[in-house]
Amino acid sequence: MTNYPDEYWMKRAIFLATEAKHQGEVPIGAVLVLYDQVIGEGYNQSIGSNDPTAHAEIIALRRGGQTVKNYRLLQSTLYVTLEPCMMCIGAIICSRISRLVYGAYDTKISSAGSCLNFFLYPVVNHYVQITYGVLSEQCSSILNDFFSKKRAEQKLRKKNLCSFKDSLAAVGRKDA
Repeated sequence: MTNYPDEYWMKRAIFLATEAKHQGEVPIGAVLVLYDQVIGEGYNQSIGSNDPTAHAEIIALRRGGQTVKNYRLLQSTLYVTLEPCMMCIGAIICSRISRLVYGAYDTKISSAGSCLNFFLYPVVNHYVQITYGVLSEQCSSILNDFFSKKRAEQKLRKKNLCSFKDSLAAVGRKDA
């Protein structure tokens, strides 16, 4: 657990999400804290590493396990800018963290309450305390800006491709 307010650690996760954004990754950051010390942190790296499991949460948990030299991360708290997906919830359960704190809600593929809540299933043998909505506006803003920019870039590429094909057609090229 920690003596610092949740916002303190979430700000670090937001910083890490910004690092992901600068690398062209989906901007999600995670910080794993044990007794007021960061034992692991990460940001999404799936695209650059060609690794579908390189989510911020997974990276933070791996680093945490390496730091404490144990795969069980008892008494630790994971701070994440976006509500975790199924894969990350599975890793959270297996790592035995005590608490999960997330900022933005994910109403598409989340598994910590907005879509599904794995912790409510009786077969899940570990309970994790969940705190949600911490600095949610800032966390959501980073994601919304990132995806708005991606959509605008995609629209521009499509428009440029159409213009190029129109130019080819205008000069009589059959490959247009």
